[in-house]
Amino acid sequence: MEMKCRFAHYNFNIKDLDKSIEFYGKALGLKPKQRKEAEDGSFVLMFLGDGQSDFLLELTWLRDWKGSYNLGDNEMHLAVYAAGDYDKVREFHREMGCICYENESMGVYFITDPDGYWIEILRDN
Repeated sequence: MEMKCRFAHYNFNIKDLDKSIEFYGKALGLKPKQRKEAEDGSFVLMFLGDGQSDFLLELTWLRDWKGSYNLGDNEMHLAVYAAGDYDKVREFHREMGCICYENESMGVYFITDPDGYWIEILRDN
């Protein structure tokens, strides 16, 4: 049997849902696509999309979570292509103050979201 799978979504656990939705909308143009809430209010799942692909970013807010999330060394990360002029997008992120690492020789940089997750920004060639 040949296995065939396709990507559905990637998850980040977040502390402030509204702040994260605002960040991802402003920084990456991601928009809410679907929301699921626990009947008891213990969690909210918000799925964001780019309007171009089926891939979704799932933001999970947990009511009873205390403290910060352990992000390890941020070696696991989300990567997106910059739409349009890469240099203008990078300058916009620089103005937002969210660039946390740049590797100009590789033509990539990373931004960090309100919870400290790293997102790699790639040229769309």
